[in-house]
Amino acid sequence: MEDRTVSVFLEELSSGAPTPGGGGASAVCGAIAAALGSMVGNLTSGKKKYAEYQEEIEIAIAKCGSLVKEFEALGKKDEEVFEPLAKAYSIPKDQEGRDEILEGVLRQASTAPFEVVEKAYETSLVLARLAVIGSRLAISDVGVAAAACETAAKGAAMNVYINTKSMKDREYAEDLNKKTIDLVNETSGVCSKVYEEVKTLLIGGK
Repeated sequence: MEDRTVSVFLEELSSGAPTPGGGGASAVCGAIAAALGSMVGNLTSGKKKYAEYQEEIEIAIAKCGSLVKEFEALGKKDEEVFEPLAKAYSIPKDQEGRDEILEGVLRQASTAPFEVVEKAYETSLVLARLAVIGSRLAISDVGVAAAACETAAKGAAMNVYINTKSMKDREYAEDLNKKTIDLVNETSGVCSKVYEEVKTLLIGGK
């Protein structure tokens, strides 16, 4: 995903190529959420009205900047782990060792989307705080970021589930599913609250 323009990414995403796919798209949603958080922080930084939050704003800007890069790296990782998975699925079912090879690459393919879910949760916490201390002139962008963040978590989770579905080790698969579901629920809860708070501020005129 790195070094691509948005137009190139979308063109590749809409083609018949196996990558990028839903995992990469989810990572992009996360990067957008974090980038918007950074923007809100930068629009707030240095303003007298928010001087008491200056140190916290600077921390939020740095955190969001780091998250953008992490999401970008995870998008690239998601593509890289797909190739060995595709090759493993093409191994004849009666070939010795196929199940072990497939099991290993399925676990590996689950790591990137699960990490996207983890990063989305981290992003949601920053956005929750920016909804309180961020510039009211940019508060709508916190709401947009929250929506993108929730999409990132829910979208990436789908890539976890499609991999765990094919795993032979059901104990491992079900444990990873539970971790993912719990984290998505946490993220969704935070993002939904932020979104509703921002909507109330805008519609209520407060």
